[in-house]
Amino acid sequence: MDRLRRVLIALAGLMGACGVALAALSAHGEDAARLQPASAMLLFHASAVMGAVALAARGLAHAKIAITAAAGFIVAAALFSGDLSLRHFAGHGLFPFAPPIGGTLLIVSWLALALAAAWPRRA
Repeated sequence: MDRLRRVLIALAGLMGACGVALAALSAHGEDAARLQPASAMLLFHASAVMGAVALAARGLAHAKIAITAAAGFIVAAALFSGDLSLRHFAGHGLFPFAPPIGGTLLIVSWLALALAAAWPRRA
């Protein structure tokens, strides 16, 4: 489980770095309207991944559900932000419905995190 937590934290760091890079490109690039929401999704959910992993590690939430939520945040933010970024740089998206699938998975991941916090801790 420690290895999985480290991988999730590393991916959160990568999400944060990509979010900052997209924010800079959004601020300084031409017609970069799609990059700002892509940046925001990465930055917000990098923090959510860190929080979910920390809650699981400290025993403040049901660990398996919290880790699943963290993984969901990563996949969902990649789908959502990846599609917007690809549309900006390549002129086409990842695949049809990638952003709404990513957005729906973000909602489900937030609900899973809420469930993880409400679920009784296993001894």
